[in-house]
Amino acid sequence: MRMGLAALFALVMGTSGALAETPLTDVLLKEKQGLKSMRGALLEQMLLRDEGPAGARYSQGWLDKQPAAKGGQQWQCLTEALYFEARGETVMGQFAVAEVIMNRAESSRFPGSVCGVVKQGAGRGVNRCQFSYACDGRPETMSEAEAVKRAGKIARIIVDGGPRPLTKGATYYHAKWVSPRWSRKFARTATIGVHHFYKPALEISQN
Repeated sequence: MRMGLAALFALVMGTSGALAETPLTDVLLKEKQGLKSMRGALLEQMLLRDEGPAGARYSQGWLDKQPAAKGGQQWQCLTEALYFEARGETVMGQFAVAEVIMNRAESSRFPGSVCGVVKQGAGRGVNRCQFSYACDGRPETMSEAEAVKRAGKIARIIVDGGPRPLTKGATYYHAKWVSPRWSRKFARTATIGVHHFYKPALEISQN
């Protein structure tokens, strides 16, 4: 099993904070010096990420410990989409929806930005959007403060390039209780929470 950063630090650091006398000392000296120059928040994030994609990163407890998030327009668009599309989902479920949106933004089949993806079809009239909240005729008011905070943290991680292993590259999803016609033509890649996730079958065969 790969040694995590926290365990590595415990091995080479003494109680006084100095390097312990071990065969790894020389090898790790330069790495330790580099880590000392890193900002505390970044180091903490690295330690948390070392727990792996199936670990605590997708728990409510882990998310609550992350700093409050803020950002620009793309972050705001993703935060809104997660709030309106998935705020009732688990943390993992919200990450999965965020993956789809970012996967779309990076695909030539869709607009090339997060805002372009979530607002796609907004000018076609009521209920003609890819994401229904964007053209349901109601104001986009985010009134649940805690849900907004959680969505914002998840959006920050994904916009900053966080890993996207959950949906295996999916660019489509739907709730379990509906069966859209398009889903019969696509390959299901995952089921997380209340959603099924898909990508075009051609993309599956090319991988």
